[in-house]
Amino acid sequence: MAEIRGILFDKDGTLFDFHATWGAWAQGFLSDLSQGDAGRAQALGQAIGFDHSAGVFAPDSPVIAGTPGDIAAFLLPHLPGTSPDVLIAQMNRAAAAAPMKEAVPLAPMLDGLRGMGLALGVATNDAEAPARAHLAAAGVAGRFDFIAGSDSGHGAKPAPGQLLAFADAAGLAPASVLMIGDSRHDLTAGRAAGMGTVGVLTGPATARDLADLADAVLPDIGHLGAYLTARLR
Repeated sequence: MAEIRGILFDKDGTLFDFHATWGAWAQGFLSDLSQGDAGRAQALGQAIGFDHSAGVFAPDSPVIAGTPGDIAAFLLPHLPGTSPDVLIAQMNRAAAAAPMKEAVPLAPMLDGLRGMGLALGVATNDAEAPARAHLAAAGVAGRFDFIAGSDSGHGAKPAPGQLLAFADAAGLAPASVLMIGDSRHDLTAGRAAGMGTVGVLTGPATARDLADLADAVLPDIGHLGAYLTARLR
């Protein structure tokens, strides 16, 4: 088993708790899109696998692992006269202001990993600007050596482009990197890049959903230090 020298994180559902962050945000965003029409907000929610009244995403919602463009494609048929570019820009502005709930206290966890000499990165299917805004708001953007979104020029997961770009930027062999994520998209990308994969349960997926693609499934990223230490024994 290769020595681990870098850790690449997904963002939503991994660094940040998915439901605690995005459920309330989606309710507000869809209410704004529907101009306060509750029936229309519910219909928009159904289009993206979101129960607007309950504030809960379905396990197969495109919001979980999709790009802003993917999500817009599901909403646009219900928003006649709205252009994709306008909707995506509106989504990105609103997403950048979302109050993020850390999956675990991020600063000490990341400092511990950096203290182990590990390069750290983020690869998200969110756009890069909101991702950087979220990490900055949490006070941890400077702890990452690499941050890429679906619009950063490396493609989107489950393709491995973002992951290979991190390995290249950090000067690491892909086999020496762990991809950490809460969805099958994350872990499929990790496998395609030739990286180790670790699933976490702070997103909608269950351990059973992730097990066949993960070297390990952890409750949350707070268990990474112990996992890495165990690998060294």
